[in-house]
Amino acid sequence: MKLKLAIDPDIVALMAAEVAAGERAVTAAMREAGTSLKSAWRGQITGAGLGTRLANSIRSASFPKSGESLNAAALVWSNAPVIIGAHDTGPLMRSKNGFWLAIPTPAAGKSTRGGRITPGEWERRTGLRLRFIYRRRGPSLLVAEGRLNTKGRAVASRSKTGRGLVTAPIFLLVPQVKLPKRLDLARDAERARGAVPGLIVANWVDRKLA
Repeated sequence: MKLKLAIDPDIVALMAAEVAAGERAVTAAMREAGTSLKSAWRGQITGAGLGTRLANSIRSASFPKSGESLNAAALVWSNAPVIIGAHDTGPLMRSKNGFWLAIPTPAAGKSTRGGRITPGEWERRTGLRLRFIYRRRGPSLLVAEGRLNTKGRAVASRSKTGRGLVTAPIFLLVPQVKLPKRLDLARDAERARGAVPGLIVANWVDRKLA
C-alpha cells in the first residue's frame, strides 16, 4: 500500500506569497513616511518665513533603491544642515575670537557672497572706514561718515560741501546673541515614525484586496 499526503493550499507557496506581500507593504510604507516627513519639514521652513530655497534643501531617499525588503528604510536630510540646525535648536552664538558679534543694520546692505556682510567686506566695498563707538547701555556701534542712498544704504559722499553727510550706524556690536528657535523638526519626525505601523498595515491590506 502506498500513501501520499497532499496539503492544499501549498503552505510553502502561501508563506512565500505572504513574505512578498510584507516586503511590498514595508517598502511602500517607508517611502510614504519619508515623503510625508520631507513635505512636513519643508512646510515648517516656509511657514517660519525662511524661504523656499532653504525649504528645498530638504531631501529624502528610500532604501532599497529598487525592489522590496522587510528591512526597507527612509532617510530625510538637509543639504544645509548648519543653517537648519541653528533654526531648529536656537543656539547661543558668540564671536570666535571672544570679542564682538557684528550684526549689520539696514544701512550695511547685503553681502555679495550671500549671507551677512562682514565689517571687512563692507569697508572694501564702500571705501569707507568704520569707527567704533562704545555704549554702556545697549550694543556698541561701528559707524561711518557718508550719505544714505535711496535704498537706505550708506555710501561714500561726493559732496564737497558736506551736504547730506551723516554718521550712520553700520553694525551693532554684541558679545553674544540668542538665535530664536523657529523650527521643531523632532515633532514631525516623531509623527512620521508613529505613522509607520499603520502605513504598513494599510499597504498590506490594500495589496491583498487588489
